[in-house]
Amino acid sequence: MFTTKELQTKLRHFLSSNEKECVEFKLASTQYDVDKLGRYFSALSNEANIKNCPCAWLIFGVHDKTHEISGSSYKSLGNGLQNVKHDIAHNTTGNITFTEIYTVMEKGKRIVLFEIPPAPRGIPIAWHGHYFARDGESTVALNMQEYEKIRNQNNPDWSAQIIEGADFKDIDIEAVNEAKKQFLTKSPKYIDESKRWSTETFLNKAKLTIQGKITRTAIILLGKPESEHFLSPSLAKITWILKDATGNETAYEHFSTPFILNTDKVFAKIRNLTFRYMSNQSLFPNEIMKYDPWVIREALHNCIAHQDYELKGRISVVEYPDKLIFSNLGSFLPGNVETVIRQDAPPHIYRNKFLAEAMVNLNMIDTIGSGIRKMFITQKKRFFPLPNYNLKNSEVILEIDGNILNENYTSLLREKDLDMEIVMLLDKVQRRIKITKEEHQVLKKHNLVEGRYPCLTMSSIVAKYTGERAAYINNRGLDTDFYRELIRKFIEKHGVATRKDLDQLLIHKLPDFMSEEQKHRKINNIITGMSCMQKVIKNNGSRRSPKWILT
Repeated sequence: MFTTKELQTKLRHFLSSNEKECVEFKLASTQYDVDKLGRYFSALSNEANIKNCPCAWLIFGVHDKTHEISGSSYKSLGNGLQNVKHDIAHNTTGNITFTEIYTVMEKGKRIVLFEIPPAPRGIPIAWHGHYFARDGESTVALNMQEYEKIRNQNNPDWSAQIIEGADFKDIDIEAVNEAKKQFLTKSPKYIDESKRWSTETFLNKAKLTIQGKITRTAIILLGKPESEHFLSPSLAKITWILKDATGNETAYEHFSTPFILNTDKVFAKIRNLTFRYMSNQSLFPNEIMKYDPWVIREALHNCIAHQDYELKGRISVVEYPDKLIFSNLGSFLPGNVETVIRQDAPPHIYRNKFLAEAMVNLNMIDTIGSGIRKMFITQKKRFFPLPNYNLKNSEVILEIDGNILNENYTSLLREKDLDMEIVMLLDKVQRRIKITKEEHQVLKKHNLVEGRYPCLTMSSIVAKYTGERAAYINNRGLDTDFYRELIRKFIEKHGVATRKDLDQLLIHKLPDFMSEEQKHRKINNIITGMSCMQKVIKNNGSRRSPKWILT
């Protein structure tokens, strides 16, 4: 409990400082919706946990931007404030509610201060079953990274657990030799010293074991195939599947521990053939591998590092004639790929921190946090489509294309030096992935796309680079006046046109990106414009069976 003087001191400190992480001001001059109050309770409770604040504060009677004191009569009669505590507790995780609700007078006006406890360790707080967080002065859904950060506070790192009963006889000596070779490649300063190391010393140095005791990480990366049982009921398996163009499975193989050796065997299965494409600057075709070897290894090793082994599933690599699909179980903790690319920094939380750090030490993955960005940059430099992530609640699916999807996109990357965020948006456009209106405005500002949102295509600036104006016209379409003139000439020649006639006349001349429904709607609009606005044609039949003639 705080005294009135302590509360006034706190209030004045909040009003005068920029401290906003765990403090929220609201006018709430007379009333405030209880659902909004519950959302803020959830958001500020979770925020206090993440920011390690002793409590959070929601304050009524103060303007949120100017901090001007206006006062609040919220629940000023009877036991109104105590009833609020009950209303909140009834719909939150664990029936948690405000620690206390205070009222103080400041400049002669009543201020209500809600003291909100931080979410307990390992338990995010929900309101009506939904988890909230703060975004500026608003409440938003608690993202996956923040949710996992709270949830895992009491969960030990699965990959760091010591396996009772396992010893160095369960470690593959060939895998140890490969690990030592990669460790010294990553850390050459230990080359001389390493000559005196025993196997136990090396495994401790590389952080695969803990004080000479075998960890789950050591078994995953270096364990003999028969030692996989120490991980039970979890699995350490990679399955490679080969499929033809129709999706039929034609071959497969399973790979177990030690992963440091067997990932190379998976890599050897992949048919990384030479891809040939014509450059506008040369009469001769360019030749390049379908897949960058580093990208394949990074994608596969990321699956190993971030797999949720407690879900008892396999890592899979599915090979199609023109793409690779990698998948691992477990949510994508950073929340979204755009955040990873933009921040280019290690994430705040890890699913298998001990395993990931060991893989960095063994030169299997890049410094934690930079590998995904480097994959994107590598594909961009090759002028290939960017890695395509499909993030599900309990699975991460990564698609790597081994073919050029859109010549315009490829030529644009070759001709212009665009930053990665722009390239990522263009990649979505070439894949027909819907972008937001705000993202559309960014591309439109740079004259990189055309068309009416959300049906977008690469702009004529790209067609200029590629010289493929015919393909550009197929994607963009022709001016509406061109279609009107076709209709006018058709009726002039034949005297009359049915709707079927006009569909057959125009449907194949409309842009390729349009669906059949959109094409029919476009023809409707052209006919309506010619009959109702330009008065060029009129219907001499019925509404159900129109017969268009010239006026």
